[in-house]
Amino acid sequence: MPSSTVISSRKSESTTCSSSPSPLNMAKLPCPYVVEDCLGVMKLLSDGTVLRSTPPPFPAGADYDDGRVEWKDAVYDTRHNLGVRMYRPHNNKPDNKQQLPVLVYFHGGGFVFGSYSWPKNHAGCLRLAAELPAIVLSFDYRLAPEHRLPAAMDDAASALHWVAARISSGSADPWLPAETTQIFLGGQSSGATLAHHLLLLDKKKIKIKIAGYILLMPPFLSEKVTQSELDAPDAAFLSRAASDRYFRLMMPAGADKDHPLVNPFGAGSPSLDTAHVGRMLVVAAECDMVRDKDVEYAERLRAMGKDVELAVFAGQEHAFFATRPFSPAADDLLALIKRFLRA
Repeated sequence: MPSSTVISSRKSESTTCSSSPSPLNMAKLPCPYVVEDCLGVMKLLSDGTVLRSTPPPFPAGADYDDGRVEWKDAVYDTRHNLGVRMYRPHNNKPDNKQQLPVLVYFHGGGFVFGSYSWPKNHAGCLRLAAELPAIVLSFDYRLAPEHRLPAAMDDAASALHWVAARISSGSADPWLPAETTQIFLGGQSSGATLAHHLLLLDKKKIKIKIAGYILLMPPFLSEKVTQSELDAPDAAFLSRAASDRYFRLMMPAGADKDHPLVNPFGAGSPSLDTAHVGRMLVVAAECDMVRDKDVEYAERLRAMGKDVELAVFAGQEHAFFATRPFSPAADDLLALIKRFLRA
């Protein structure tokens, strides 16, 4: 179990807590207890205290930082102290005439945990930068339950504004050159949901042209249960119980699974008919409970005349690029993304 830090002044080491001395109340009160547990890396206690794991959990299992990629951290939102980790291949120097695509990328974690700094997320972005190759910008965003949706969507929009401002400024920034023309938006799991919502933004106001989108296993939902949800085993990395837990923690009070935040085709969701997609790659996993929703998403966009490629990875579970960034399936995924970027 990862170690945890209590983001509160309350103590929770014992099973009971003494109340303040008072002649009217000398009883011992029960200590706060865990009401929601997300893989042990985020716990919500009964008094509202949030416990988050530190140091970052889930070691990558391999040291992929072999020197082919350089990276640095920056802050893109000073108000909320939100950071971005920037990656570029070492051979992408100012005197190199090769113009690399830029991939704006958002990590997953059910909107309740995760960071670009987590080892497996970092390893995946190192692979993306080195093997595509590309300049990769991996953004953090505010997490629930402290910041329920749409906070993360607002942060993703701020990230895109930050990218646009740096490119349009005309500064000689070797990480984001002004002549950048190929910008792709992508993410995995909840990060893919953020990429979908960026699709709905008015890019003219942001003054940035998006070449395409890469959505890796977006966890779209609906009140109507799909067959892949029914087939999902309790032991799956993303089970129905886990999905419901994240939903309770991340959504506004009173929201259901047809809310536009999680259902692109709900009654109140904005129409995608006029959305400019450019090109899109949607990746689904065969053994993922949201597989059917991902396939439906791609097929409905195709029916609207959008240029959408769908790939279903046989035998894989949800977010396999994050959980197993050095697996054969991850190798195949990188080859697929590389081909998509060069199409």
